Amino acid sequence: MRPPHPLRVGLITPDPRHPLLAAAAALLTASGGAVVEVLAPDAGEPPGEPADVYLLKSRVPEAIRLARGLEAAGARVLNSAAATARCQDRTAMAADARRAGLPFAATRTYPSAAELARGEAAVAGPVVVKSRRSHKGDVVVRLENPSAVRDFAADAPPGPYIVQDFVPNAGWDHKLWAVGPHVFAAVRRSELAAPPQAQASPPARTAVPDTWRDLVARVGEVFALDVYGVDVIPTPTGPLIVDINAFPGVRDQPGAPEALAELTLRSARRR
Repeated sequence: MRPPHPLRVGLITPDPRHPLLAAAAALLTASGGAVVEVLAPDAGEPPGEPADVYLLKSRVPEAIRLARGLEAAGARVLNSAAATARCQDRTAMAADARRAGLPFAATRTYPSAAELARGEAAVAGPVVVKSRRSHKGDVVVRLENPSAVRDFAADAPPGPYIVQDFVPNAGWDHKLWAVGPHVFAAVRRSELAAPPQAQASPPARTAVPDTWRDLVARVGEVFALDVYGVDVIPTPTGPLIVDINAFPGVRDQPGAPEALAELTLRSARRR
């Protein structure tokens, strides 16, 4: 039985032409009979009755505030404002993941670049330094030794920062993305990889191991996420999580727009 009015879907994003969003929106309007509305993150709450569901594909504070206001008015938001904000703080993310028993990289936090240099003065091996707060253009850099850390800190923005020990690997990131129950995967050259002359060949594409699928599902449960990414490094003892992202791009993944449209319709009708 059809609903008494078309389903309304809101996109909270500065870029409604993003390939994943645009393709899912086309599917929703063509086959799902939905009306798709775009909300700029800084536009303020729309007047009138909220849409049946909103897709929150923006991490800026204005977008999260907008999502919180819509939730307070009774709207359903994917991912929720709280879940999205939770993935912005890499210190809290690591603590929550390890508390839940997830294999997340050990993470140290420093409130400033100066304290980072002092705190890592005795660490011999390479480290990965990241901005504590995840945002577009944030810092993600591999530093080989304490001298490199000091050089970085001398010119770096104030901070805060997190540090993870560099895990030796072949230089290829394993990207896992979940859209509802569907899991997609890709292998991409790491921005922290060794120089070109030392690069290994990319691993052959294989199906996502069931243990990795289970790990992705567990991340969704722990962080209350519906659409998310998990960055994994294979190690001799199993997969190690180094980052979790709320509503990533999931580009060039056949079936991802269909999965997002399906999740959106299911969530809207539950409301």
